[in-house]
Amino acid sequence: MAFGEQPAYLRVAGDLRRKIVDGSLPPHTRLPSQARIREEYGVSDTVALEARKVLMAEGLVEGRSGSGTYVREQPVPRRVARSGYRTAGTSTPFRQEQAEGGARGTWESSSEQTAAPAEVAERLGIATGDRVMRTRYVFRDAGEAMMLSTSWEPLALTGRTPVMLPEEGPLGGCGVVDRMAAIDVVVDNVVEEVGARPGLAEELFVLGGVPGHVVMVIGRTYYASGRAVETADVVVPADRYRISYHLPVR
Repeated sequence: MAFGEQPAYLRVAGDLRRKIVDGSLPPHTRLPSQARIREEYGVSDTVALEARKVLMAEGLVEGRSGSGTYVREQPVPRRVARSGYRTAGTSTPFRQEQAEGGARGTWESSSEQTAAPAEVAERLGIATGDRVMRTRYVFRDAGEAMMLSTSWEPLALTGRTPVMLPEEGPLGGCGVVDRMAAIDVVVDNVVEEVGARPGLAEELFVLGGVPGHVVMVIGRTYYASGRAVETADVVVPADRYRISYHLPVR
């Protein structure tokens, strides 16, 4: 193989991908069989199989038991706005963005006390094993799961206070900034880091993806005078949503 030349399976996958994108192979069409790919492109069974695996990993096709491999219908990406915290009203950014966009957003949550794993402890600046309140969220748009979130708050800060449970009590659901203010902790900074990785099986089960689908992960941490008071991982399906940031010019 000459320098810079693609392996045969990538060339075959690239041509099939082009046909899917330009509509020559429309959604719900059966992908050419392994034998047909072998004959049409003059490649081995191994190359044909690897090309099909590439398309499946990219989420362009899906296997149907006993039927074959079919072109998937590609969703039109929708926007998830990230514009930071706004002090008007007592609601979280998700609630504010849902209201402004006219979306039919709902969410469910559950909280429990647990020991901080090493990565979470490092983000919060506490010791591994320290007690934290972990809250898991599923956010839905018109009933469809669109986003997952898991947050952790150090119980050394919120324990035995009215805001210990993020979604219960007098300030339940008001968001980190307002809840912390109620216990005289002034949040003055928030940091978000965006990355991507293959979705975990339990995430894709809830979000409706297939193995190999990529998710975007937003690691968010709120700070008060340099001290981390809450950290969270927000998980969004990369094939269905785009993260849109709106940052004020100062």
